[in-house]
Amino acid sequence: MQRRVLPFPSRFASLIAIAAAAVLATGCGSDGGPDLQNPGAAWPPTPTVTGHRGASALRPEHTLAAYQKAIEDGADVIEPDLVSTRDGVLVARHENEISGTTNVATLSQFAARKASKVIDGVAVTGWFTEDFTLAELKTLRARERIPANRPGNVAYNDQFEIPTLQEIIDLVKREGQARNKVIGLYPETKHPSYFKAIGLPMEKRLVDLLAANGYRGKDAAVFIQSFETANLKELRGMTAIRLVQLVDSPANAPYDFVAAKTGRTYADLITANGLREIAAYADVVSPYKEIIIPRTGANELGAPTQFVTNARAAGLKVHTWTLRPENPFLPASLRAAPATSPSQRGNSGAEILAYLNAGIDGFFTDDPAVGRAAVDAFVKK
Repeated sequence: MQRRVLPFPSRFASLIAIAAAAVLATGCGSDGGPDLQNPGAAWPPTPTVTGHRGASALRPEHTLAAYQKAIEDGADVIEPDLVSTRDGVLVARHENEISGTTNVATLSQFAARKASKVIDGVAVTGWFTEDFTLAELKTLRARERIPANRPGNVAYNDQFEIPTLQEIIDLVKREGQARNKVIGLYPETKHPSYFKAIGLPMEKRLVDLLAANGYRGKDAAVFIQSFETANLKELRGMTAIRLVQLVDSPANAPYDFVAAKTGRTYADLITANGLREIAAYADVVSPYKEIIIPRTGANELGAPTQFVTNARAAGLKVHTWTLRPENPFLPASLRAAPATSPSQRGNSGAEILAYLNAGIDGFFTDDPAVGRAAVDAFVKK
């Protein structure tokens, strides 16, 4: 067969295309260094430390200061919960009702915005992000959500704005470049059925914003998570980015199951068959921690269940939530004296090690420094 010789411009274009494909395959940036946004299948490091709402044990949650502290303390990934403003901007709050995490209730100009709504079947009264434009939200300031547990964070009240997802991405890019380290994003779509019902669906806006910032599908340093199932299936049709099915206590149910009156609960999703069902649309399953290691009647860590084994058999990675340092969140024997103190910090590192020994691939922690120390001890043993 005669070899066809391309004209010089065509050969040059072909070489460029081949080189670009090689860059994507090897996870390298355009300068030949590592691609800090799209590191490929080898990312993330395992076990993975995710800063839950940032370093929320040390700074008010979902603030740039909390995310910054998480990065400084060794988190591989930071987690913003996403809700929408009235003008369709994705911002980071644990809930769309913000009276517990901002100073909105103290501001007379927004007194008339107080409202009562039904969110995922639950009556809620307060102030809601979807009733504010971004410009209005930017006049608010963040406050500590659980001051009895974290009195030290109260000192930071009213200092920080509500960040947009774009501002969080900018922080991650800036810190990643400064440290030459991949720092991942773990956004959660909050109340997706509700936001879709009020005309503010988040899924396409999230995917489009990630794409606009250079995150490319399955190679991206991103996990997208949800407690619902329908929006994850919708997302799977939009993107190859890694998806995570969150799983709450077995007696509870994804709200899309409730709305569709399926009669199913999270208990159905944590069976071997349920995990195979999840694997059809998600890459990771992230259950409440006691699904992996139940507590005993004496509030101690019990024997691990078969959950991790069954999830692996279905082809899923396993992350768990949430490992917190304060006494009320710890097993009885890991609490610090006085054990009844809600703000005393106990031995969270020992609890994390128990979960690492149970075989998890990653975890959410409110104190990434403790999480990093536990992982370092685990990998060295």
